[in-house]
Amino acid sequence: MGLFTRRTRQDAPATVATLEVDPALAALTGDYTIDAAHSSIGFTVRHAMVTNVRGTFGDYSGTLHLDGGDPSRSAASIDVEIASVDTGIADRDAHLRGDDFFSAETFPKMTFRSTAAARVGADTYRITGDLTIKDVTRPLSIDLEFNGSATDVYGNERVGFEGSAEILRSDWGLTWNAALEAGGVMVSDKVKLTFDISAVRQA
Repeated sequence: MGLFTRRTRQDAPATVATLEVDPALAALTGDYTIDAAHSSIGFTVRHAMVTNVRGTFGDYSGTLHLDGGDPSRSAASIDVEIASVDTGIADRDAHLRGDDFFSAETFPKMTFRSTAAARVGADTYRITGDLTIKDVTRPLSIDLEFNGSATDVYGNERVGFEGSAEILRSDWGLTWNAALEAGGVMVSDKVKLTFDISAVRQA
């Protein structure tokens, strides 16, 4: 069930469709806070050309404004604490926090501020905005799937989204690498970002 439902007009060719607002989803319009305890922001990067390393950020906050009647008026804001990076290996995490990568002491936060949103499929949306890492700001588009809404056992109204995006880390000044004897490099430039978001409607 998407933020819009598609209906073909009887008096128009079959290839022409109009979009009708779903009242149930229009009712979800409002402001939401991301529940970090039930959400995940992570990444996957190729290591030594042969395997993937996965990690998450454990400390972040964010807000969403959803417009179920007009998704283009929706917005998102996320702040991530770089020092909370966790790949499961303490030495690797320390390396990521250091000056070879994130320089977490100098640039403690990674931020995303949306600038546009659009429906691209029945349950899929694309949110575009500015991603800032190490004081470098570049555009990023995130493809999201709307997983639905529910009222939890505490009476909180929740919505859920999951999605992903790919970036080149060098675009944000994350350029450290090491050459391999057999060719190639230790860490790929391409990074996949993943988002699994549960957000609670503000009272």
